[in-house]
Amino acid sequence: MDCENRVAGFAAQQQQSAQGPRFAAAKRASAIRLRRLVRSGRRVVLLVAAALCLVHGAGPAFRALAGENGLPRAAAKERAYHGTVPQSVVDMREQILAAVHAGEVAELKDAIAWNEIKPDFGAGNDDPIAYWKKISADGQGREVLAVLANLLALPPARLAIGKDPENTQVYVWPYLAELPLDGLKPAEEVDLYRIMPPAAVTAQKAAKKWSWWRIAIGADGTWHTFRKYD
Repeated sequence: MDCENRVAGFAAQQQQSAQGPRFAAAKRASAIRLRRLVRSGRRVVLLVAAALCLVHGAGPAFRALAGENGLPRAAAKERAYHGTVPQSVVDMREQILAAVHAGEVAELKDAIAWNEIKPDFGAGNDDPIAYWKKISADGQGREVLAVLANLLALPPARLAIGKDPENTQVYVWPYLAELPLDGLKPAEEVDLYRIMPPAAVTAQKAAKKWSWWRIAIGADGTWHTFRKYD
């Protein structure tokens, strides 16, 4: 702007000192042309500066987007989903946890009743309440409720596997069920030991296959599965 002002002042002085009115129009035209040249020059300088930033990685914004080699960073693959979960999923999760807080596995019937189709609880489990009581160490299904509580305490994985285009997202607990078990980060290893005994961790890592409990809830709140993958 200083350069523009000096050019404008120079043009004004020249106009005032003109020897006659016949030079006024020509002087004004000269001043306008000079302003245009200055503005054009400033645009060139800005373009050159932007090019230097791209080439040399100058500036914090560029460095934030670029890796150590100056190339743009690739987007990190989502391992655990920490974003906002649809309200329908929240409602179903809370309905399942209501049975956990009550300590009564039979209260899971309310969550099951929300579905038009019964969730997949594993082959031959026509009466899931009786089945969960049978396999629980306490005989009342409370061990299964503890499993549910531990799984739902972790963040889910978010998978785009739904058949309905408007309801494609499915949320899976635990997120660990969707990760390679031989490539877990230290904090993810801790989460793994939170939800299963050490012997099961060792067996799963050896098999490189998820064989523990897994819950899946669709974006519309449909409870798809809760079963152990032996």
